[in-house]
Parts: sequence; structure tokens; C-alpha cells
Amino acid sequence: MRRTTKLFSILFAVSFSFLSCNKDPLSADVIIYGGTSAAVISAVETVQSGKSVIIVCPDKHLGGLTSGGLGFTDSGNTNSIGGLAREFYHRVWLHYNDSAAWKWQKHSEYGNKGQGTVAMDGESRTMWIFEPHVAEKIFEDLIRENNIPVYRDEWLDRESGVEVNNNRIISLTTLSGKKFSGKMFIDATYEGDLMATAGVSYTVGREPCSQYNEEWNGVQAGVFHHRHYFSTPIDPYVIQGDSSSGLLPYISNEPIQPNCSGDDKIQAYCFRLCMSNHPENRVPFEKPEGYDPANYELLARVFESGWNEWFAKYDIIPNRKTDTNNHGPFSSDHIGMNYDYPEASYERRKEIIEDHTNYQKGLLYFVSTDERVPEEVRNRMQDWGLAKDEFTDNANWPHQLYIREARRMVGAYVTTENEVLAKVDVPDPVGMGSYTMDSHNVQRYVTAEGYVQNEGDVGVHPGKPYKIAYGSIIPRKGECENLLVPVCLSSSHIAFGSIRMEPVFMILGQSAAAAAVIAIDNKINVQDVPYGQLEKVLLSKNQILNN
Repeated sequence: MRRTTKLFSILFAVSFSFLSCNKDPLSADVIIYGGTSAAVISAVETVQSGKSVIIVCPDKHLGGLTSGGLGFTDSGNTNSIGGLAREFYHRVWLHYNDSAAWKWQKHSEYGNKGQGTVAMDGESRTMWIFEPHVAEKIFEDLIRENNIPVYRDEWLDRESGVEVNNNRIISLTTLSGKKFSGKMFIDATYEGDLMATAGVSYTVGREPCSQYNEEWNGVQAGVFHHRHYFSTPIDPYVIQGDSSSGLLPYISNEPIQPNCSGDDKIQAYCFRLCMSNHPENRVPFEKPEGYDPANYELLARVFESGWNEWFAKYDIIPNRKTDTNNHGPFSSDHIGMNYDYPEASYERRKEIIEDHTNYQKGLLYFVSTDERVPEEVRNRMQDWGLAKDEFTDNANWPHQLYIREARRMVGAYVTTENEVLAKVDVPDPVGMGSYTMDSHNVQRYVTAEGYVQNEGDVGVHPGKPYKIAYGSIIPRKGECENLLVPVCLSSSHIAFGSIRMEPVFMILGQSAAAAAVIAIDNKINVQDVPYGQLEKVLLSKNQILNN
């Protein structure tokens, strides 16, 4: 009898294992498309709320910009960052409290400077500044700890890969032919490809100020809130003083439009480079294929004018490395060269990314070697190189271009500068932002006086943290009923300039997942999620929803 019982138990276990293994692995309660920080946090929240999830990731690496070079976090007011986002920065703090983390410098040698805050905050047990590989490891740890399946290098079929029935996404199919079905979907990409393919309303570019009664949207010629403009007259022509010789590279021949007028242009992209000045951990800046110093003639003229701020945004992160960002009138921002990126095909996007790569590599080589660059700058550049221990599978170059802005959903609620600047009350908050409304330059043009100038660089501080409405991460009623969009969310161009910070994407990613779970449990559309129930859940997860 014992043998029979034991045999039955074995057969039952084998049968159960067989059935479990043959359960459709491409189906889950929630399907998340994207590999950004928001995607990972959304997935973690879904699992911790008791639902199944799959991440369908067009990238090979997780974390987007957070693990892609942006280690000098645009944190704003850190008291407005809670939930799983804060858990991420706590894990960064734990990492750097281990002496083994300090390979290339002593902990005591690190300056502990962040953006408006200390880098490592012992009181709150958080750290806001970090190396790229540290961020990626934390994201991978979160995936492993929560047993989250991730399908990498899977690209949505944007032609016919989204099956929609009665305003609900049934499944998404990738170019490899894999089909993923779910009850709820989250678009956590920087581009909004799932949102767009599902037929949700969206926009690209800058709205006119009149559309949402704003002051800082649209064209903003002559507005210089940062130091990213030509502060002295610089001739824009190949032969100085001769307009017939043509414009220098990267200067538009389009006339500037009136201030506050809308357009379909977007703010500039760049790579956030991780550099090192440690002799044993730096890779020299090499001459890229097709390098032409004439492409950087405008920068040479800027140097000749006496400009000396080249190293102003070599922001220091641990282990003698940098998060190097754009700074000045001619820098790493490839102004005007990304306008078609949001709607472009995958092939065209690859071309744009390659163009940005070559531009930025050429820029580094030019500043390091060209005799028109001041000798002091060239000499200092010899101390720097790409960090040898970062992005080791991509020749030490970041795997993620900084897509500062692409599509933006036009959803149930549009967040504008009026919400950011606390001019209106915000209903049903699911997170908070606090960073400056920060738009990088959008175009480089010739002024009426015949000189070159940049346009679009705006920086307006909100004064205090502001609320972000639930309606801004869901489509309008009558559009898709089971999709949430925490990255390409519903906002005006200038409001997105503040919302687009990585901590906020993580915050909204968690809130999106929490709402998806409620919608599943109640068998309702995302537009009908009871805010009182959502608020209670978010507060229980330590999300910050109010000042």
C-alpha cells in the first residue's frame, strides 16, 4: 500500500510538473513593453501585488537611461520620491556602503555632490549618484528576486503586431513572431510604440502657448535660461562674412518662427558618457570612421571667442568617473538631427543613433586633438577617456541614446505647465515631480543680425513638488481600455520637460502597475479604476502623493 501511494505521488508530481511546464509562457496578467527603469519597476509592483507579468524588451540591457549613463540623477526634491523608486536609490546606497565598491578611489576621496543634494544621504539611507553598471545590476537583481520573465531583443511589429478588439489590446506580436497576450498592457518605452500602434491619440513636438494657456511652450527664441547659447556674436557661414559660401554644419536655414508658436520639432538628444580619469581605467578617445573636423568649425569659433566652459558638465560619480552631459552653445546635444526619430522606422532610428554616435565621438576627438582648441583644454582632455569597465559589450559606449522626448500621449488628462507651477489643482495624483521644466535646445538658426543662435533651451523651476494626475497615464475614454503609459504620458512639451526625469518614470511605473492590478481584480477598464482604492494601495506602498 505504501509503494502504491508513493508511486501515485511520483506520477502526480510528474504530471503536475508537465502541465506547469506546458502552460503558455507568452501569456500573463500584465504585459510590459519596454526595458526602461519604469518597465522594471512596473514589473516588480505587478508581481508583488500577486499578478503574473512578462517584460517584452526591445533592448538587451535593462534600465534605460538610469543604467545607460545617467548616473548624476535629476532628483529634484528627493522627499517627493517614494515607493519602489526610493527602494532603488536605497539599494544604490547599500552598494556604496560596501568598501568593495570603491575600486578606483577611496570612499573618503569622493566629493559626495549631487544635483542640489548630497550624493550619499546617510540620514535617508539613499544615494542619488552612481555608476552605470551598478544601476544595471540592481535592476537585474530586482528581476531575479521577483522571478520576472524578460524576453530581450524583441521588437514590436509596428505594422500589424497589436491585436485590438473592442478598444482592448488582446496581444502584441514581435518581429520574431512571438505573441504575448495579457489582460493589461503597459507601454514603458521612451518612444511610445505600443501606444501608437494600438491607435491611442498622441502628439509630437511643441504645442503653441495658446493651446493650454502656457507661457513657456512653443518657440522660445531669445530665452536663455541655461548657459547653452552663443553669448558672443559668431559668424554662421563657411567663409566668415560671406553668406554665399553657405552655412556651417548643424545650422538650419529655416527662418525662426514667432515665439509661442507650435511646431513638430523636438529637443535634442545625446549620449550621457561615462568617462574615467584613472590611468588604468580609461580608453582614449579614438578617431571615428568618416571623421571630418569641418563638422566642428562652429565649436572652434566658440573657443576662439574666449569661451572656456568645456568641462562644466563633467559631473563626478563614484570611482573617478563622470556622467558627462551637454553644456554650452555647441556640445554633445546633436541639435536638430532627431526630428524624425519618434515616428521613424527601426532602420531609420538605427541610422539616427549611429549619426549621434559618430557626431559625439568626433566631437571628443576634435576637442582632444585639433589645434584650434585651446592647448589647455586639449591637455586636460588627455586625462580623460571612456571608462574601461563600463558598457564592456559595446566598446565602452552607452547602449542607450538619451531620448529626451518623443511621442506624448494625449490622454484622459493633459498635464501642462499650469499643473507643474501649481496654478491649478491636480485631480487623482499618482506621483509627484519636482525638477525644473527643462527643455534642451530644439534648433540652431541664423538671427536677423546674421549670427548663429540656439533656440528652445528653457528652464523654469516649479518652486515645490507638484502632483501628476492618474488621467495623464491612461488613454481617453473610448480609446484603449487596458493600456497604461507611464513614460510617454499625457503632457504638454514644456511640462514633460520636468516629468521626464528617471525617478518620476519609476514612480509612475509603479502606480501604473498598481492601477492595472486593480483593473484586473475588479474586471474594469483602466479609465474606471476607483481613485480611492488606488490611492489607498499607493500610500500603503509608500508612494508620495502630496506635499
